[in-house]
Parts: sequence; structure tokens; C-alpha cells
Amino acid sequence: MRRAMLPDQLTAGSFSVRASDKAGVTRSRTRAKDLLLVSRGIRIPALSEASGASALRAYTDLDDSSILVSLSAARIWGVPLPGNRSGDWRIHLARRKGFSFPRRVNVAGHLLSLLPEEAVEYDGVRLTSPARTWLDLASQLDLEDLVAAGDFIVCSHGEDFPVPKAALCSIDELTEIVGRHAGMRGVRTARAALGLIRVGADSAPETLMRLAVVDANLPEPVLNHIVRDALGRPVLWPDAAYLEYRISLQYDGQHHGGADQHLRDIQRQENSLSHGWLEVRISKHDLEGERPAVVHKVRRALQSRGWCAR
Repeated sequence: MRRAMLPDQLTAGSFSVRASDKAGVTRSRTRAKDLLLVSRGIRIPALSEASGASALRAYTDLDDSSILVSLSAARIWGVPLPGNRSGDWRIHLARRKGFSFPRRVNVAGHLLSLLPEEAVEYDGVRLTSPARTWLDLASQLDLEDLVAAGDFIVCSHGEDFPVPKAALCSIDELTEIVGRHAGMRGVRTARAALGLIRVGADSAPETLMRLAVVDANLPEPVLNHIVRDALGRPVLWPDAAYLEYRISLQYDGQHHGGADQHLRDIQRQENSLSHGWLEVRISKHDLEGERPAVVHKVRRALQSRGWCAR
């Protein structure tokens, strides 16, 4: 006997039996072999390649109070996580205080007090807002990693950038949520991080690069600067820049290993020189250790352009 087709909204990822009931799917159909039992009351098509929000959607559809929080919410928002947290693939699921504690296989349960604006719907799932997600991370991340998470959340680029980007929230919103939850775990780390968060860093290594040079008492570079030609056209977009000395810092990530990208990097460096800018290229190895090499590289570049420590 041919199986009944599932409604489209149930084939894109995980779904709850509650959702299939609403869609008119029989319980016997939800027990068919082409569906995998992920957890009590949750199914996913056997051949599904769902990830992210679509893979977790059913968990917030179990009832009207369940919401993704902490590391799970951070992954949905795309927040960079350090190595000591990136391996935690448990589903962090919360209910509001007063409800029963979430207990499921591979679920880390939480009971939280959330203000109305701290719970949002994004890509079909309920989860904590970017600001609340960041604050919840404060109890789990060290200061540098929390700053990197904050930088990612507030990062924005204008229309003159190759890829314009809107911030998930503002530094003011992060400041406000810290003020509303003065007694939360990790709030001291959050307060310290607020003073270090800047708009314009695309990745955690870019944040760590900036923090390393500042911690070494070197001048803080500017983010989101655009180098323009004589006609005012944008020609360079440094990851960080020293405007007075015309020095650009460029972090070369893993994607810079390909032949095509290598040629583009050479062209960018030549373009920098032609406009009077000195480019300092930073790799992940330059950020390692207690005395990261990035500090020496940047100090040498600054000194070559006339900077001297005061």
C-alpha cells in the first residue's frame, strides 16, 4: 500500500506529532518506516538533510512554552563559538519558570524567566533574541570569546561594502539587557565585555586580533573603514585600519588557501600599495600563544610608518 504524502511543511525538517495532528496526518502515518523517531513526539524524514533551524523546529513546537536557548540559539543566529563549546551539540531547550523541566534524550533542559521581547520567532523556531542569547552565553564563555560573540551580533556594513550586512542587534540593546538582569550568572563578564565590543568585525579571529594588539598597549585599529580612490570610489575594505599611518590589517582565514583566493590576496596587496597603504596579513597562527605574533607584526608596521610608544 502506497504511503500518503506528507504536507510540504512537514518534509523540510523535523516536525512534532502535535504539528502532524494539526495537519491532518494520521498517527499510523507518523509511525511509517520513512520517518525517524528523533525523540518522544518528534519525527524527521529518513532522507532529510535538514540542519540548523529546520532540524530543531519540532522542539519548539512541542508546546507553546518551549524555546531554544543558550548554545542552540547561538548556532541558529550564527554566533561564533570557541572550541571548548562548539562540541556541545545538545539541544538547549527551555520553558518559562512555572512549567515542567524539559527532559528528553540529547536535550539540556532549562527553566528561565524571559521578558516578552527576549523570546522571538526566527526561521520557523522560537528562540531567545540575539541580545538575550548573548547574555546567556556570558556564564559559559571567557571574556575574549564573549566579546567575539558580541562583535558578531552587532556587526554591520554599509552599502559601499561588497557584502552589506545588518546587525542582529545594537550595542545599546546589549547594554540594556545587561542592565535588566543584574543578578544573572555571568553578568560581570558581560559588563566587562560591553566596553570592548565594536561594530565591524566579521569573525572571531578579527576580534581576537584587535584584542591582542590593544592588550599589548598598541593603538586600537578602526573597523568598518573604506579606502577610496581620488574619485571617492571604494577600493579597499580592511578588516582593521590605522588611518593616521595608512596601515590595513587583513586576517587570512582558511578560505584564503585556495589558488584563486591567493591571487586575489596578491591583487589586494598590490592595490593597497598603489593607494599608499601598507597591508599586514594575519594568519590564525599569528593569534596563538601567550605572546601572539600579531603583536610583533603590527608593532613593526606601526614603527615603520612613524609611530612610537608614548
